[in-house]
Amino acid sequence: MTRKTALVCGFGIAGILAAGCGKKKEDKTPAPGSGAVADPAGSAGSAATPPPAPEQKLEGQLNIIAWPGYIERGESDKAYDWVTQFEKESGCKVNVKTAATSDEMVALMNKGGYDLVTASGDASLRLVAGKRVQPVDLSRIPAYATVDERLKAAPWYTVDGKSYGVPYQWGPNVLMYNTNAFKEPPKTWGVVFEEQKLADGKSNKGRVQAYDGPIYVADAALYLMKKKPELGIKDPYELNEDQYKAALEVLRNQKKLTHRYWHDATVQMTDFKSDGVVASSSWGYMVNALVAEKQPIASTIPEEGSTGWADTTMLHAEAKNVNCAYKWMEWSLGPKVQIALSEWFGSVPVVPAACKEAAPKGTDACKVNGFDRFDQVHFWRTPTGTCSQGACVPYSRWVTDYVGVMSGR
Repeated sequence: MTRKTALVCGFGIAGILAAGCGKKKEDKTPAPGSGAVADPAGSAGSAATPPPAPEQKLEGQLNIIAWPGYIERGESDKAYDWVTQFEKESGCKVNVKTAATSDEMVALMNKGGYDLVTASGDASLRLVAGKRVQPVDLSRIPAYATVDERLKAAPWYTVDGKSYGVPYQWGPNVLMYNTNAFKEPPKTWGVVFEEQKLADGKSNKGRVQAYDGPIYVADAALYLMKKKPELGIKDPYELNEDQYKAALEVLRNQKKLTHRYWHDATVQMTDFKSDGVVASSSWGYMVNALVAEKQPIASTIPEEGSTGWADTTMLHAEAKNVNCAYKWMEWSLGPKVQIALSEWFGSVPVVPAACKEAAPKGTDACKVNGFDRFDQVHFWRTPTGTCSQGACVPYSRWVTDYVGVMSGR
């Protein structure tokens, strides 16, 4: 897998409907020892630890469901390898099954046979509610003490006071824009939601994109929090019927402007380079990649703030390799692992100490990817039918109604 294909499918609507984006891709994760390079991130993570107690005997293998690019052993780029050294120190062979969407992850966890999953907030609570994951014993993960205080006991993995995993990485959904079309950073998400003339004198119609996933309803709700405060939206994931109806209306109007509903990172980058797209929600990965190609691209978080994702390593309720799983969760929070993953994926470490480590290729990954933007982010959570304000529209409605929006209904 190359860096440009690391996020090829994203969380697209196709995955919501079919538990994948098109046909599932063959898992090409190499077996240990198949040419992977042990350095430079091979030293990433915690130092070797004493042999486990007899009751914690390591099983010798570990099966993980992960986003493409999340578990690297140096095959894509020799500078990024946080698997080889773990396998050498623990004796736990890491087997990875990549998943293209949150729904595919949920489907795989329902099927079983896996130990861990790197779940985003629009999947994690579903896994808890479906009893597909189990609470973790944080005393077995000493590195959890080093996790960013802003992420500890977060509501997308903490239920009834129990932690159903440990944080892995996070990132904001930024507004990516073409600097030739915008002389100044856009101040509002209105540039993708409402028809208007841009700084280059042209309309935004046909030049903006929307996200291909039901969770995008929250982006419209976030926009309305400031645009129409009389609606009383306090949380973009907790919408009553009137608030939800208003968000859908924003999305239906946006449909008339939309060039494409994006979920494929590579396609979105191509659209910005050669198909006239000038503004869209996006991820740090695409922004960083286009800037590296010297494209006229920048990103911002508008005055309304942004939605975002925070991924959690969660333990399957019927995991067979529990001790290796705990060993991996500890390893994954090592500062060197975290900064290498941050630079590679375009995400933000969950361990602040990682920002003091040198990234494999020397970038200031924490600053570039938004470490200081945390307070501006409303992190993805699975909408439920009950919320703090009473009855709310559940995620199942978001799914069916967003299909209608994309179809022009």
